[in-house]
Amino acid sequence: MAELRVLIIGATGVFGSRLAELAAREPGLALTLAARKRGPLDALAARLGGLPVRPLDRNRLTASDLAGFNVVIDAAGPFQASAPTVIEAAIAAKVHYVDLADGRAFVAAIGAHDAGAKAAGISVTTGASSIPALSHAVIDALTDGWQGIDRIRIGIFPGNRAPRGLAVVQAILSYVGHPVRVWRGGRWTDVPGWGMLHRWRVPGVGARWASVCDTPEQDLLVQRYHPRDSAEFFAGMELSILHLGLALLAIPVRLGWIASLRPASRPLLAIAKTLLPFGTDIGAMDMVVRGRDRSDNPVEARWTLRADGNRGPYVPTLAALALLRRFRDGSPPPAGARPCTGILTLAETETDFARLGIATERR
Repeated sequence: MAELRVLIIGATGVFGSRLAELAAREPGLALTLAARKRGPLDALAARLGGLPVRPLDRNRLTASDLAGFNVVIDAAGPFQASAPTVIEAAIAAKVHYVDLADGRAFVAAIGAHDAGAKAAGISVTTGASSIPALSHAVIDALTDGWQGIDRIRIGIFPGNRAPRGLAVVQAILSYVGHPVRVWRGGRWTDVPGWGMLHRWRVPGVGARWASVCDTPEQDLLVQRYHPRDSAEFFAGMELSILHLGLALLAIPVRLGWIASLRPASRPLLAIAKTLLPFGTDIGAMDMVVRGRDRSDNPVEARWTLRADGNRGPYVPTLAALALLRRFRDGSPPPAGARPCTGILTLAETETDFARLGIATERR
């Protein structure tokens, strides 16, 4: 069979480079790496064995840029402020599209492209990342046979020594201090972004700070699982000075003194980078689900991921990698545009966890 021709946009970023590294090891994939700057592209391509590169700006992408490819993966960002330029180009070029989007509005608007994707005979899949793709695969495995779900709590906690990029910082700062709509107490309510501050004890890792984030997960968990009480998503920085410092910086936004912290992305990233030697290289993802089992008894299930040695940034790429295998093996998602929920199973990523030395435990 002919190789699957794949274009990875944002290939030099924190997540894009790791996806490229893993995909380069897969048989049957012909990768082309794309990003705005040629120098980093050439360096990455050389490290991965001399892959072809293509400098391009995702915000000015056209259908002609995608000619000859079977799949395009958008691993750039931040998606919180992105226009659907790559999606529109993929539909026009009749090329399957996958992204690692974490922007709530971006993912919520994916249905607007459903008719176009079906007419083009392609699949448009958004959110092929830790959330919602992996998180929903975990919940499906944990709650198999349950009669109902009451509460869902998800937390992601990168180690302080993990690499961080500008797009990730911009994504976080876009909602810090702004109202975030969450499902609590059986109803929708607004809470301050990076609020709901508390300590979260991760089994096998220890206590980490946690604050509420604005992600597509809040909407998708409610739409898919209908939890009676709550569906909450948190994230936390390992160092107190960074996590609590950001909580303090959110106050002027909450009071309306400034519109957003996003213009401060570069200096805040620089501060975070100066503190990289501190903390650990241990990242974690922790999920707790409560509900009623098949006998209508109360039940709680927990799934915890621990990634040592700065392997955490690989986790958001594994859903996209699993989708590439599906495209290669002739079993892509059906034509249309949708979030990456209910598409992948947990089993499709467990081999990758083992290969990368990432530990998971189910209780």
